[in-house]
Amino acid sequence: MNPKRRLAAVIGAGIAPLLAVSLPAQTASAHGYVSTPPSRQAQCAAGDVECGQIKYEPQSVEGPKGLRSCSGGNQQFAELDDDGKGWRVTPVGSSTHFSWTLTARHATSTWQYFVGGQQVAEFNDGGAQPGATVTHRVDFGGISGQQKVLAVWNIADTANAFYACIDVNIGGGGDPGDPGDPGDPDPGDCTAPAWNPTATYLGDDRVTWEGHTWRAKWWVKGDEPGTTGEWGVWEDLGPCA
Repeated sequence: MNPKRRLAAVIGAGIAPLLAVSLPAQTASAHGYVSTPPSRQAQCAAGDVECGQIKYEPQSVEGPKGLRSCSGGNQQFAELDDDGKGWRVTPVGSSTHFSWTLTARHATSTWQYFVGGQQVAEFNDGGAQPGATVTHRVDFGGISGQQKVLAVWNIADTANAFYACIDVNIGGGGDPGDPGDPGDPDPGDCTAPAWNPTATYLGDDRVTWEGHTWRAKWWVKGDEPGTTGEWGVWEDLGPCA
């Protein structure tokens, strides 16, 4: 063998193990966040709270499994851990629906929900691939008042999870994920403001458009009600007058 090639082969063989050790741990190819009720990152994305980088990637709060932080241990998203930042608090009932928006889907082990460090719900997907949206009904089991809910999406084939914190007032109102709960506006009356194509809407916001009342299922801007389909962002609550 040519001496130069022999030297290159020896150097390459020596560097390969070092590269293997220095490569970052595998991360999930999926991304997602809780959109309804609006999680802290959803509020950041909507511009309701000034949050820095997370505004542009609310779906990227990823970290090792087993954490109990809103930021997933990411320093660049540390503002999500600040309880005094003026987060919007959503009134909910003694049980409520939590809806995830998944920008990429991945095999899932479990979905977990915690209040005050106590697990209040877990849903086991057994490694199945979820759809573009996932909704769970969580019963708070007697917990009431203003609380911070930590929602965790555990990925099946990596060591990572996705994290979202949602500020709620339990017992302070109906389920924002269920338009049929008591206290919701009557879709028969056009009491909601007209849809504005330049406005930003959060999950459970209502608008009037083309003689119907529409409910946003998650954060949205610019998508016209009636054009997003059955599984889209706008839910038709019926005609109004």
